[in-house]
Amino acid sequence: MKNEQIIEILESWNFWTSNRETGIDRTGYLDKLEKLSKTGQIIAITGARRTGKSTLMKQFIKKKISTGTARRSILYINFEDPGFSGMLSLEFLQQIYAAYIEIIRPWENIWLFLDEVQTVPQWEKFVRSLHEKNEAHIFVSGSTSRLLSKDLGTLLTGRWLDLNMFPLDFKEFLQFKQMNIEDQLDIISLKTKIRQYLREYLEFGGFPLVALNEEKKEILIRYFSDIVERDIAMRQKVRKPDKLKSLARYYLTNFSSRISYRRIAKYIGLSLDSVGRFSDHMKEAYLVFFVPKFSYSLKEQEVNLRAVYAIDAGLVNIAGFRFSENIGKLYENTVFLSLIKNGKDIYYHKTDRSECDFVIKEGQKITEVIQVSYELKENKDREIKGLLGAMDAYNLKEGFIITEDQDEEIMVGSLKIIIRPLWKWLLGF
Repeated sequence: MKNEQIIEILESWNFWTSNRETGIDRTGYLDKLEKLSKTGQIIAITGARRTGKSTLMKQFIKKKISTGTARRSILYINFEDPGFSGMLSLEFLQQIYAAYIEIIRPWENIWLFLDEVQTVPQWEKFVRSLHEKNEAHIFVSGSTSRLLSKDLGTLLTGRWLDLNMFPLDFKEFLQFKQMNIEDQLDIISLKTKIRQYLREYLEFGGFPLVALNEEKKEILIRYFSDIVERDIAMRQKVRKPDKLKSLARYYLTNFSSRISYRRIAKYIGLSLDSVGRFSDHMKEAYLVFFVPKFSYSLKEQEVNLRAVYAIDAGLVNIAGFRFSENIGKLYENTVFLSLIKNGKDIYYHKTDRSECDFVIKEGQKITEVIQVSYELKENKDREIKGLLGAMDAYNLKEGFIITEDQDEEIMVGSLKIIIRPLWKWLLGF
């Protein structure tokens, strides 16, 4: 491909002559990216397909231009552009960069954005060379955690920092609906509308495009296929894609549950090794997450069942079950996603006497315990008993129960149990 043809493709993505559409700003991620950009390290933006990594890059580019960075000094490359299909290689990446230098002629230190970079073999060699020469501020993105961590962890050890993106959390979801919650007065005056939006969020999830469009189910079906077929089956060269899809559907219909690889292998007709390998692939593509039972023994953590959670409620609900049948589990999955997005180290608690959905570890200590119960009134004694058991096990004086509508604090001796509606807890009130 001639250099002029390369620039013609790049021009449609870049901001050299005019601004591009960048959607609704996700200010929390933009602020994090701004802080990371000042470290001088390579920044890796990771997360599931369609969570907004490309859009975040464009929003950051627009912000840099608004604060004085020269348009020609910014290069954004989308490696999934059909114009580059079948050509991706280290040599072609070097040609793209050379064409940019020759024709666009940047006159400041370059800001380089490589989107879905793991599609380019040996890309890390090119990035390392630029970084060592201090020639560019470098940002890369990818939808598969293992590929990025493997590549960044070899040639680029000590040279990179990561930013993991998730679908919209509930507060961001409300902002996409033009509803900003600033204080307690907003909570009171907008309570009914907030709860209506929570129901939509629980049914269709938080992928940005889904939140803004009417054809929600059609988009979600396509996302599920793209993640399973493109991000897992094709990239991992899976020889049994039908079994892979069956396992993905199994997890999405058994989310917020504890699972056994051995039982799954028998049910789906896969070897135990294949179930483990496919499950790792799904985790690497951010489709599902696995939460172990807490134990101070790593060996005991490994032998116990793991709880499985999904990246998005919308993907769960297209798996075939009725929304109303899943709502209790959707509450639990939504709490999990809020915790994992905030960087929490998450486990579940189980003994012969008590169970608790989430225990949060900081350092070597459990610092927080959370129980989730949609219908608390019907299960109050059991849920409180489980929470108190976890509080006692980890010597905590306070615990949370997340539910549909109860909002109170109760004392059991010297122990405090804080009960909050899900919508209020998600908004930080």
